[in-house]
Amino acid sequence: MSLTLSVLSDAYALCQLSEDAAPPAWAFAGEFWSVTRAPGELSVVCAAANVPDGVRAEKDWAALRLHGPFEFTLTGILASVLNPLRDAGIGIFALSTFDTDYLLVPGVRLGDAVKALREVGHTVKD
Repeated sequence: MSLTLSVLSDAYALCQLSEDAAPPAWAFAGEFWSVTRAPGELSVVCAAANVPDGVRAEKDWAALRLHGPFEFTLTGILASVLNPLRDAGIGIFALSTFDTDYLLVPGVRLGDAVKALREVGHTVKD
């Protein structure tokens, strides 16, 4: 399965707040963001520049968007991009929306990720 992905322009941060924290206003600015409440935490993905000092965060992640939409009956979409990244030793953070999926990779490994994806036949637009 050959897919098309695009690299989003910002550097992103993966943040963890306490499970009872209110979603912070700084999380909602920018082209791409996600706020997820789950047992034990509130996770925020947003532009790294938006994250205030003192917040537990992993910064300098790059985001790739899979060009969807994908039908819910399709299988193997994420595996087709995750497996080459796994084989290249690149850690990921994945998010899904109704229409598509997003992968975040460490910014310092973006070039390696693009190369690995292209080598298996995916198209990656810069």
